[in-house]
Amino acid sequence: VFIASSSIHEPIDGLLLSNVFRAGLLGLAKSLAAELAGDGVLVNIVGPGRVDTERVRTLDAAQARKQGRDEAEIRAESAGRIPLGRYAEPAEFARTVTYLASPGNSYVTSQSMLVDGGMVRGL
Repeated sequence: VFIASSSIHEPIDGLLLSNVFRAGLLGLAKSLAAELAGDGVLVNIVGPGRVDTERVRTLDAAQARKQGRDEAEIRAESAGRIPLGRYAEPAEFARTVTYLASPGNSYVTSQSMLVDGGMVRGL
């Protein structure tokens, strides 16, 4: 299971290198899934949206400083763009990864899955 970001399905403004390299990681995962399927190896890629981690808090703080606004206001606006209305807890993301890497997953391969509360609207 590769861990990427929601930029595998929708580029994120201001994260040029991340957008480029995450798309490359998606291509790698797709290629490996096809090449290793005959050996019973499942390959998937998971992209977190806004998960309440130190990294996301740092990004929110940087955005707040850049705009001269309160960090809580930035976080609330960001959460407001997520249909579930909140950031994910790390354990919610971890459960998805755990399933994909577990014996319970015997047939899901070559998939890119977002754990983003519906944030990315792409088809």
